[in-house]
Amino acid sequence: MNMKQLIGYLKGDKVIWSFVALLALFSFMPVFSASSNLAYLGHGTGNTLGYLVKHLGHIFFGFGIIFMVHNVPYLYFRSISKWFLPIVWVVLALAMIKGQVVGGANASRWLQIPLVGISFQPSTFASLVLFVFVARYLSKKREEPIDFLESIKELWAPVFLTLLLILPSNFSTTALIFTMIVMLTFIGKYPMKYIAIIVGAGIVVLTFFILMSKAFPDSTMFSRVRTWESRIESFSTDKPDEDDYQIEKAKIAIASGMIYGLGPGKSVQKNFLPQSSSDFIYAIIIEEYGLIGGLVVMSLYLLLLFRFVVASHKATTLFGKLVVVGLGFPMIFQAMINMAVAVELLPVTGQTLPLISSGGTSIWMTCIALGIIISVTKKEEEIVQELKNAAKRDEALQKLIDRELEEDEVLDGTYSIEDKARNPMQAVMNK
Repeated sequence: MNMKQLIGYLKGDKVIWSFVALLALFSFMPVFSASSNLAYLGHGTGNTLGYLVKHLGHIFFGFGIIFMVHNVPYLYFRSISKWFLPIVWVVLALAMIKGQVVGGANASRWLQIPLVGISFQPSTFASLVLFVFVARYLSKKREEPIDFLESIKELWAPVFLTLLLILPSNFSTTALIFTMIVMLTFIGKYPMKYIAIIVGAGIVVLTFFILMSKAFPDSTMFSRVRTWESRIESFSTDKPDEDDYQIEKAKIAIASGMIYGLGPGKSVQKNFLPQSSSDFIYAIIIEEYGLIGGLVVMSLYLLLLFRFVVASHKATTLFGKLVVVGLGFPMIFQAMINMAVAVELLPVTGQTLPLISSGGTSIWMTCIALGIIISVTKKEEEIVQELKNAAKRDEALQKLIDRELEEDEVLDGTYSIEDKARNPMQAVMNK
């Protein structure tokens, strides 16, 4: 199978496919370089090749996910999101009870899948289901006025329940999901006065959660609140914090990179940054590839965002438009948050760089979202192709009629050329 045949199997927006492939291909070099500290951590062997092969497997499996998902008609996901929400709640509840810390990433709760030995973060899966669920509700209600109390039951109650199950272990993910849902409802023309009430309710719920953590400081459910407070205080003041070590090393890495960088694999700070291949991989990219490399990576994400906007505009259904926005925009905003943390524009959040940071399930969840987005563009591509085929059929028929008019002077002695000009289709049928 040659490259042309392989590309022929990839339907949908080819530009999105291209940007995703570029980000994935670029990821191999910084991940391979940054994984050296993991290779020596905890009496390791020092073999970074194993981490590269592992990342290669994650990427290939991720592209397999995109290929499978993009062949599923995107309208099927309307119903799937509704039925998957109860499953999401169960998995998130299990994560709260049995969640574990993985690879030193103490900012998130993970679940171990029995038998296969794979750990995953349920909040990433929950966000995908939730965005599609919100898009489903908004597209269903577009033709009728929205009753606020009814929307509380059908939309906001499931949303807040999901977010409350994520909040104790991961505030940054909760805030990102809530912000994206508010943006999605605004685009879906949910009344602004109701959005203001919901945002106010969200602030009240968060305040109550923080007050409960003060009342019960020894409770494990509220243990992450102290981490949030420490990070915000450290970011806004000069008070030292454990995260300051990572930020300082990231800043040294960025300063060392200057314009052109130290060169691939020549990073020094990768040996000191605990999360050099995940949360702070952007700092390693700038250290090795310089300001130019950092701007190129940022530009790829911004171009991908622009393509999501184009795909949303081209979608012929409101559900398709909202799905592209709901799944595409959070992906780009997560990337921007990761970059902003690396340059100390935001407090440490624990958000990875999509398609570039190492990690299995985070890459795969991003690939599911991309598969659904490409499925939307595939449907619109099929519609355009059908219109083109119909136009070609009409053109071929018209050429046939014109040829018959030129060749025949009289049909059965009853039709003159003038008659055929008046009714050419009947002339062809009579012949």
